[in-house]
Amino acid sequence: MFTGIVSEVGEVTDVKPLEGGVQISIACSFSTDTHIDESIAVNGVCLTVVSFDNDTFTVQCVEETLRKTSFSAIKKGSRVNLERSLTLEKAIEGHIVQGHVDTVGKVHSIQQNDADILITIKYPEEYIDYIVGRGSIAIDGISLTVARNEENRFTVAIIPYTWDFTTLSSKKEGDPVNLEFDIFGKYIVQYLKRRETSNGD
Repeated sequence: MFTGIVSEVGEVTDVKPLEGGVQISIACSFSTDTHIDESIAVNGVCLTVVSFDNDTFTVQCVEETLRKTSFSAIKKGSRVNLERSLTLEKAIEGHIVQGHVDTVGKVHSIQQNDADILITIKYPEEYIDYIVGRGSIAIDGISLTVARNEENRFTVAIIPYTWDFTTLSSKKEGDPVNLEFDIFGKYIVQYLKRRETSNGD
């Protein structure tokens, strides 16, 4: 479990193909403090540490992860948002994030609005019920609030700090982003769908 508060931006130092997936090594400042089997959110994807050294930690992605996330395009030199698992000592400063990406969206537009930067994301229409104005959403593992919602696009306002200390500043129109919708919203939508199906029988 995570909170969507990025602790650091790491850099991919190596990508090796595996049977049915890839192995990714990431340089960061806390590599020596990690441990085998630790869960780390990498661009919002919960991955397990399989090895580490003084400079990097290594994770593996299976084919399913590559298919459902933006990791199919990851390469050496890619910058990635990192967050370590929530502990009892940590405050929940963002919102509850599982690290289970629901779908991949695309950056539709990036606009400056005074001090804020407005990023509009386009996403598959089948997820339209999961977006709520002023609701929470994780974009590449970053906890953000939906400012506007229209059709299959939503807009978030990025403050300068988040822009500077995450990977958002490197995004361009058309770039893919991992999306995880609010877990409580997903439960409510599923409950209502099951209830509607049951009432129709």
